[in-house]
Amino acid sequence: MARPRKPRQCSCPHRANFEAVYKPAGTPLGQLECITLFRDELETLHLCDGQGMTQAEAGDCMGVSRGTVQRLLSEARRKVAEALVKQAALAVSGRDNAVAEGD
Repeated sequence: MARPRKPRQCSCPHRANFEAVYKPAGTPLGQLECITLFRDELETLHLCDGQGMTQAEAGDCMGVSRGTVQRLLSEARRKVAEALVKQAALAVSGRDNAVAEGD
Protein backbone atom coordinates (compact mmCIF):
# COMPACT_ATOMS: atom_id res chain seq x y z
CA MET A 1 0.00 0.00 0.00
CA ALA A 2 1.38 3.40 -0.97
CA ARG A 3 2.14 6.00 1.64
CA PRO A 4 -0.41 8.88 1.71
CA ARG A 5 0.78 12.24 0.39
CA LYS A 6 1.34 15.11 2.79
CA PRO A 7 -0.65 18.27 2.09
CA ARG A 8 1.59 21.00 0.65
CA GLN A 9 1.02 24.57 1.73
CA CYS A 10 0.81 27.13 -1.06
CA SER A 11 1.38 30.43 0.71
CA CYS A 12 0.47 32.97 -1.97
CA PRO A 13 -3.26 33.75 -1.81
CA HIS A 14 -3.47 34.78 -5.47
CA ARG A 15 -2.47 31.22 -6.38
CA ALA A 16 -5.06 29.53 -4.16
CA ASN A 17 -7.35 28.56 -7.05
CA PHE A 18 -4.94 29.53 -9.81
CA GLU A 19 -5.45 27.90 -13.20
CA ALA A 20 -3.81 29.42 -16.27
CA VAL A 21 -2.31 28.56 -19.63
CA TYR A 22 0.76 30.31 -21.03
CA LYS A 23 1.49 29.82 -24.71
CA PRO A 24 3.63 31.24 -27.50
CA ALA A 25 2.01 34.24 -29.20
CA GLY A 26 0.55 33.77 -32.65
CA THR A 27 -0.17 30.03 -32.44
CA PRO A 28 -3.67 28.73 -31.63
CA LEU A 29 -3.79 26.68 -28.42
CA GLY A 30 -5.31 23.72 -30.26
CA GLN A 31 -2.15 23.35 -32.34
CA LEU A 32 0.22 23.24 -29.36
CA GLU A 33 1.43 20.44 -27.13
CA CYS A 34 0.37 21.21 -23.55
CA ILE A 35 2.65 20.62 -20.55
CA THR A 36 1.02 20.71 -17.09
CA LEU A 37 2.82 22.48 -14.23
CA PHE A 38 1.15 21.66 -10.93
CA ARG A 39 0.53 24.31 -8.29
CA ASP A 40 2.98 22.81 -5.79
CA GLU A 41 5.67 22.82 -8.49
CA LEU A 42 4.90 26.48 -9.21
CA GLU A 43 5.12 27.24 -5.49
CA THR A 44 8.60 25.70 -5.26
CA LEU A 45 9.73 27.77 -8.27
CA HIS A 46 8.34 30.89 -6.60
CA LEU A 47 9.93 30.22 -3.22
CA CYS A 48 13.36 28.99 -4.38
CA ASP A 49 13.93 30.98 -7.57
CA GLY A 50 11.61 33.96 -7.06
CA GLN A 51 12.13 34.57 -3.33
CA GLY A 52 15.66 33.18 -3.08
CA MET A 53 14.86 30.70 -0.30
CA THR A 54 16.93 27.60 0.25
CA GLN A 55 15.24 24.28 -0.39
CA ALA A 56 15.10 23.65 3.37
CA GLU A 57 13.38 27.02 3.98
CA ALA A 58 10.91 26.34 1.16
CA GLY A 59 10.20 22.91 2.65
CA ASP A 60 9.42 24.50 6.02
CA CYS A 61 7.03 26.97 4.34
CA MET A 62 5.27 24.22 2.40
CA GLY A 63 5.22 21.66 5.22
CA VAL A 64 7.29 19.07 3.33
CA SER A 65 10.86 17.78 3.43
CA ARG A 66 13.80 19.34 1.63
CA GLY A 67 14.00 16.24 -0.55
CA THR A 68 10.40 16.73 -1.69
CA VAL A 69 11.15 20.37 -2.54
CA GLN A 70 14.23 19.28 -4.49
CA ARG A 71 12.16 16.80 -6.51
CA LEU A 72 9.35 19.32 -7.16
CA LEU A 73 11.82 22.04 -8.14
CA SER A 74 13.68 19.76 -10.51
CA GLU A 75 10.45 18.67 -12.19
CA ALA A 76 9.14 22.25 -12.42
CA ARG A 77 12.35 23.53 -14.00
CA ARG A 78 12.34 20.63 -16.47
CA LYS A 79 8.73 21.35 -17.49
CA VAL A 80 9.30 25.10 -17.93
CA ALA A 81 12.47 24.49 -19.96
CA GLU A 82 10.68 21.91 -22.11
CA ALA A 83 7.77 24.29 -22.77
CA LEU A 84 10.17 27.07 -23.80
CA VAL A 85 12.34 24.90 -26.04
CA LYS A 86 9.45 23.07 -27.71
CA GLN A 87 7.29 26.22 -27.91
CA ALA A 88 4.55 24.32 -26.08
CA ALA A 89 1.70 25.62 -23.94
CA LEU A 90 2.33 25.57 -20.19
CA ALA A 91 -0.84 24.90 -18.18
CA VAL A 92 -0.78 25.66 -14.45
CA SER A 93 -3.20 23.43 -12.59
CA GLY A 94 -4.09 22.52 -9.03
CA ARG A 95 -3.41 19.16 -7.43
CA ASP A 96 -5.37 17.42 -4.68
CA ASN A 97 -2.53 17.56 -2.14
CA ALA A 98 -1.66 21.25 -2.72
CA VAL A 99 -3.76 23.36 -0.39
CA ALA A 100 -3.87 27.11 0.00
CA GLU A 101 -2.73 28.43 3.35
CA GLY A 102 -5.73 28.91 5.59
CA ASP A 103 -7.83 26.15 3.94
